[in-house]
Amino acid sequence: MELATPDPGVLQGRVAVVTGGAAGIGYALAEGLARRGAAVLIADLKGAAEAAARLTALGLQAAGVVADVASEAATKAMAAEAEARFGGLDILVNNAGIYTSLTPKPFEELDPEEWKRVLEVNVVGTFLACRAVLPAMQRRGAGRIITISSGVAFKGNPYMAHYVASKGAVVSLTRALATELGRHKVLVNSVAPGFTLSDGVLANPVLVDGVKEPSLRGRVLARDMLPADLVGAVCFFAGPDSAFITGQTLVVDGGSYFH
Repeated sequence: MELATPDPGVLQGRVAVVTGGAAGIGYALAEGLARRGAAVLIADLKGAAEAAARLTALGLQAAGVVADVASEAATKAMAAEAEARFGGLDILVNNAGIYTSLTPKPFEELDPEEWKRVLEVNVVGTFLACRAVLPAMQRRGAGRIITISSGVAFKGNPYMAHYVASKGAVVSLTRALATELGRHKVLVNSVAPGFTLSDGVLANPVLVDGVKEPSLRGRVLARDMLPADLVGAVCFFAGPDSAFITGQTLVVDGGSYFH
């Protein structure tokens, strides 16, 4: 797979927070931002410091912090750490979410407690992270918020109703925040991946067995999607080339859904 060589200075002087950034898609996004010059704070429940150390070993600017996005206190501490460590906060990538641990089930068999937890992390967590970083972005005079939604929000995939509902809410929240935060010069956009073979997905064979082949059959580009496939879209929304774009959702899925 050929990827464009990133401009190493396009995000120079910017500070980014990537939630759920210790592994999989989140780590790929954190590395992509760092390779373009951003200082990156990786926020995750576990492995954040180790992930940051991998980036610093490459000569990139990074640090890690333990954070549960479903906790208001933790998201506030996350934002404060970014400012304290790097002197400001310009970019938030809302990547943290529950998906890879889920088992596809018919709607009527879904556990209500699991349903609540998925929405708590995927939706409330996104809200709390956005609210936590806003004061820091206001102090900078501008900012970029990128939410990670999903193509399922548009396709209505079966057997994952709680996850589909949560990502639909993320798309709508993106639009609402874009409307409200434009006056602060904070741009809010979303990237919606297709089924991606991240580390977490590969560790869930039931999920892979049920979703991988149908995903491949439905794509114009009939190959597996990898975390690296999302880096360009997220970095585009984080960088100067998207300075007049807000409230949008970019579907990155190899041509499975035309949005």
